[in-house]
Amino acid sequence: MDKLPELLAPAANLSVLKTAVRYGADAVYLGGESFGLRAGADNFTNEEIVSGIKFAHDRGCKVYITVNIFAHDRDLEGVREYLKELNEMAPDGLLIADPGIFMMAKELITNGKTDLHISTQSNNTNYEIFKFWHSLGAKRVVGARELSLAEIKDIRAHIPDDLEMEIFVHGAMCISYSGRCLLSNYFTGRDANQGQCTHPCRWKYALVEETRPGEYLPVEENDRGTYIMNSKDLNMVGHLDDLVDAGVDSLKIEGRMKTDLYVGTVVRAYRMALDDLAESVEKYRNNIPKYEAEIRECTYRQFSTGFFYGKPGAEAQIYNESTYEKGATYIGEIEEIKDGFAKISQKNKFSVGETIEIMKPNGDNIPVKIDKLLNADMEAVKSAPHPKETIYFKVPEEAEPGDLLRRKEVV
Repeated sequence: MDKLPELLAPAANLSVLKTAVRYGADAVYLGGESFGLRAGADNFTNEEIVSGIKFAHDRGCKVYITVNIFAHDRDLEGVREYLKELNEMAPDGLLIADPGIFMMAKELITNGKTDLHISTQSNNTNYEIFKFWHSLGAKRVVGARELSLAEIKDIRAHIPDDLEMEIFVHGAMCISYSGRCLLSNYFTGRDANQGQCTHPCRWKYALVEETRPGEYLPVEENDRGTYIMNSKDLNMVGHLDDLVDAGVDSLKIEGRMKTDLYVGTVVRAYRMALDDLAESVEKYRNNIPKYEAEIRECTYRQFSTGFFYGKPGAEAQIYNESTYEKGATYIGEIEEIKDGFAKISQKNKFSVGETIEIMKPNGDNIPVKIDKLLNADMEAVKSAPHPKETIYFKVPEEAEPGDLLRRKEVV
């Protein structure tokens, strides 16, 4: 295969950015402290953006910054100042939804290094929309999640070759059209289109008849439950050959509030899949069960293929609960290795006698039996029960700083 699409990963913070780069992303996208649509994420200070861009660029990875709120008048002066700062930082692209912000960016982004991308929030559902943004100077348009594979092919056939198409391939599916949701604003006063979504689509609902206050009637789809808007996650790792055939330029993983383990696991699985596809379609298809199994080694909802192969029906929803499946627990990341002992700031409890895994970026999973744990004072302990506790333990020679550690859950 001559040209693979870009693998684009989310970054909640600088640590996750580094994980995404190490585990195979070609590009990462992130938000600053303002004017992005994930106010609940850790997000990046300007200093961290600069540091993240350097780390990524040193390793041949691109960085895109979200400036994708729909601005009110009160936001505009702040957006203008932020765009001036981003012009100095020179990321590889800005993700924008608001036409007014786009025109401001055209005026203020003058460094010659930063392209303008159009966010999925702009409801990009047909080729005339793509051509419109291209005529204004956009380098890339992110397609709406509601597009089918046939529609993606048709758009590609009608747009200029130099206009890139980015498509979501993995992660949470929003119940509202292209993420344009008012539920959070209505219920809590926190506007999803200003980056403050409280995800009320994941809540459990009941009906109340107005003359019978306090009488709650369950909302049921048959007898399955009441989480009527709780959609399954998107997962296209087993269909990448179709996406490449459709002419997609960038495969986007959703999850700008996700952990290192989630991002590392998903990015690594898609990286392996794309690299196998580059060798041959046959090798890729034969290994699909491996990619699917690996993706389940983190927290996830049940999976679907979204709108790619037709409009989702009842099978795309999870009616009986809103919790995640959990394939593995995140133990931490190796910070340094000295005399065969790894140092970590542990994320979840683990104990002497347990077996954990070292996740290597190349796809290897190395089991490690924990025979001894040492605390920060180099005293032997039986377990590491406290989050962020400094712990040392023996690791094999293949282990390296930056490797992620997990404990598989027993099913």
